[in-house]
Amino acid sequence: MAPILIAAMAVALSACGVIYNKSAVVAGKTPQGEVELREITPQSLRAANAEPYTPRPLPAYFSQTAQARQDLRAAAPAPIVDRPARPARLATILPPPVPAQSYRIGVGDVVMLATPKSGGTVEQLAGLLAAQSTRQGYTVQDDGTISVPGIGRARIAGQTVEEAEATLFRHFLDKNIDPNFSLELSEFRSRKVTVGGAVGAPGVITIGLSPLYLDEALAEAGGVRDVDPAYALVRLHREGTLYQVPLEQIQSRAGAERVQLAPGDSVFVGSGYDLDKAAAYFEQQLKLGTYREGQARMLAAQVEMRRAELSDQRESFAARLDLGAERRDHVYLAGELPKQSRYALPFGQRAMLADALFDEAGGVFTQLADPRQIYVLRAARTAPDRVTAWHLDTGNAAGLLLATRFELRPDDVVFVAAQPVTHWSNVVNALVPRALSGSISKSAD
Repeated sequence: MAPILIAAMAVALSACGVIYNKSAVVAGKTPQGEVELREITPQSLRAANAEPYTPRPLPAYFSQTAQARQDLRAAAPAPIVDRPARPARLATILPPPVPAQSYRIGVGDVVMLATPKSGGTVEQLAGLLAAQSTRQGYTVQDDGTISVPGIGRARIAGQTVEEAEATLFRHFLDKNIDPNFSLELSEFRSRKVTVGGAVGAPGVITIGLSPLYLDEALAEAGGVRDVDPAYALVRLHREGTLYQVPLEQIQSRAGAERVQLAPGDSVFVGSGYDLDKAAAYFEQQLKLGTYREGQARMLAAQVEMRRAELSDQRESFAARLDLGAERRDHVYLAGELPKQSRYALPFGQRAMLADALFDEAGGVFTQLADPRQIYVLRAARTAPDRVTAWHLDTGNAAGLLLATRFELRPDDVVFVAAQPVTHWSNVVNALVPRALSGSISKSAD
């Protein structure tokens, strides 16, 4: 009789809502606001995901890490829209201006020496000698000299064209040769810069009599290729010091004058936070003998300082997240789930309903939860008293695919209703201890 009595009391009391009250989604006008019930279907997904939303971006110094994470998520269902977070404004570090000065001849340059041709008396009388000359090119050797037949070696490296003419004039006089000649630069090979990274034609660019600017060097190297302009950063290494200019600033010439390049500069175009590739390129130029060994050490130290600064910033950000000092967007998980909690929306990408259910809540246990009664409650931004209850029925497991495409928004509430048997179990569990307690008291009497 006792079990029958307990069951009868449970039915009666639970029907009155005395012992156990369950949560449910009630459509229509309620004290909590007007609730509109909408089914999640392949056709309604577009409307559900149409609400404008931009995920919070990670700080700029996390861009490189975020790219690495994409590989780890390759097996996850692809969201409908997954745009990378735009980095914060890239810092500009300009090199000092290049002082204006005359071109000085260097090793590898080719100078053209023109001397009159020798001729007979008839030619001299005809005035043809003045109109004819012998032109010969001479390459400046490693010791800074050129070798001219009849006068020997003359050191002209480091001199302007006028100073080199004066040097050759003295050599002509010393050899008792008529100093009737002219000198000009025909090929510029000593003053050069290297351009590498995300450009069409990486290589060496020479600097002639006219100044060479950074935008001109990039154009001559085939232009910037295969890099998002929003992330692209042009790094410049000069005499052991690193400088950088965002590509967008170079293209728009906003906020800074054109950057003039100096002989020996090394330019690398790449992602704003890809220090390793830039460092490898600059170190390669150092090994090729473009710079002195001391500058290589300075470059390595600067790259290491930048890398340490990024690491410190990332650790500080992680600590602020743990302490709740950084703003996050959350979704709240309630109902018959293994774990009721709040799910932090990821930085820089959109989260799906399936992410919250299986990542944070531990999945939907059909022993307790009703797979036909999964809801996403979302308040209207323009009318907080209006709530849309998006209903997902996964009684057919194919409905779980819709959960991988339903985008979550900040402050959404994911609610999973209980199985009817779970509600009955809760009623009995609440009632049985009381009944047993009453039976034990009567037995004691």
